[in-house]
Amino acid sequence: MTTVRVIRQNRFSGTVRVPGDKSASHRAVLLSALADGASVITGLSKGEDVAGTAAIVEALGAIVERRGDEVHIDGPSHGLRAAQAPLDCGNSGTTIRLLSGIVSAIEGHHKLVGDPSLSKRPMDRVAIPLRQMGAAIQGVGDREVPPLSITGQPLFGIDYEVPVPSAQVKAAVLLAGLFASGETIVRERMRTRTATEDMLRQAGVTVSSIDEGEGRVITLTPGRPTAQQWAVPSDPSQAAFFVVLGALAGDASIQILDVEAAPERIGFVPVLRRMGAQIVGDLSGATTTLTANSSNLTATEIHAREIPSVDEAPILAIAASAATGVTAFRDMGELRLKESDRFEGCLALARGVGAKAWSDGDDFFIEGLGSASSFLDFSIEAGLDHRIVMSAAVAGAAGNGATIAGADTVASSYPGFFEDLASLR
Repeated sequence: MTTVRVIRQNRFSGTVRVPGDKSASHRAVLLSALADGASVITGLSKGEDVAGTAAIVEALGAIVERRGDEVHIDGPSHGLRAAQAPLDCGNSGTTIRLLSGIVSAIEGHHKLVGDPSLSKRPMDRVAIPLRQMGAAIQGVGDREVPPLSITGQPLFGIDYEVPVPSAQVKAAVLLAGLFASGETIVRERMRTRTATEDMLRQAGVTVSSIDEGEGRVITLTPGRPTAQQWAVPSDPSQAAFFVVLGALAGDASIQILDVEAAPERIGFVPVLRRMGAQIVGDLSGATTTLTANSSNLTATEIHAREIPSVDEAPILAIAASAATGVTAFRDMGELRLKESDRFEGCLALARGVGAKAWSDGDDFFIEGLGSASSFLDFSIEAGLDHRIVMSAAVAGAAGNGATIAGADTVASSYPGFFEDLASLR
């Protein structure tokens, strides 16, 4: 484990292009492997999580080749087949959940394993609907943590309402539905990111999506994806770190290029604007370039439905710690089931910089210090969580320094993070 020391910097200026969107990257790799023929992906995330997904589809029979900035994937005409060795999903919940839906229909036995962090994460949320589709899937214990044992067999479509909003669960069911007999319907009580539906549709699969209140109903007709040219936009959840850095630092103007602007992914920007952050960028298109400038922030109330994946909660906890007043984070229980217990991680980040933080059920509260210049110089153990590392680094750079143990875990999603941070100094 690597310990990194981040020191305060008075001025930040420049432009960054964060890695390709991790969600879209995983899906582009999987859909390319499922297709018959050659697909080309540009902008693919270079993080270990996506590299792990690429290695798995190779083990299942696809051909993967990186040529400069492009990744070429040839899906076998006869379809993917079971691998001899366990499929190592590393630290990636996206990989293991989406892959579960795919291999449930691939003949043979499949064992899906992960690192110590992933091996604590519940997989019952995908096992339950996949079993309803006829899958033979088994995890460990009541919450069915990895390793997962799956025997591929014929599936049938179901009508399933996702009990807790999850783009990963939705994707697992829809990907299994590609192989099923009959239509597959997924109902969301709260709308989540649309990467799966959009990319399936681009790949020629028949998918309809109808908004109902705050939710959505997605209907998929089974069929094989076609080979595509995929262009992956920059990851908004990674852009959030530099947006908050620009807002918190005393003298800053940071531009982040070509960020995906889907409403379910870019919700942190309206939240920060509501807090007083000076962020320039049009959110009406498919992508946007954001410019974040030094700002004075005030407290607000943040509900999970504004940031459906809650991936941005740790960096928003840093923003709240620099604001004036008490910020309430509502319905954040999903944070407990991430790479680490991010619910407690958010509280630890806030307390580390010297802010007051407390919780009540699935809500937590942060009383800010009024500016990042009042932050303490602090130390934190990242606990195998890349978002805790990057949030702590932003706090240290905009505040008064930070010592981060386990900082090398950023390689799972953003290997060049510290280099990009240094480039803005």
